[in-house]
Amino acid sequence: MSAPHTNLEKQRRRHVGPLIGMMVVVVFALGLLFWLMMRTADQGNPTETNEAQIDGRTGEATDAPPVDPTEPQRSTETTTPSAIPTARPSTSAP
Repeated sequence: MSAPHTNLEKQRRRHVGPLIGMMVVVVFALGLLFWLMMRTADQGNPTETNEAQIDGRTGEATDAPPVDPTEPQRSTETTTPSAIPTARPSTSAP
């Protein structure tokens, strides 16, 4: 079934705004998708190579593997807690 009264000019005027709005939303979504892909690519893992690693602070070649900044670093120094217990002040009511 078709509409009984069709006025193409009137329909064009009424649909221009929503069509432009839909195009703006699609362009915005594509922009967000592009931003997400670039951000994800930027946060990727460095490539593994057998070449000597260069220390960024000194500029000298090192044999040590690169440190992964996402893993917690462990200190080589060990600390032990004090063997003397600390006394708590008593809070007895008179």
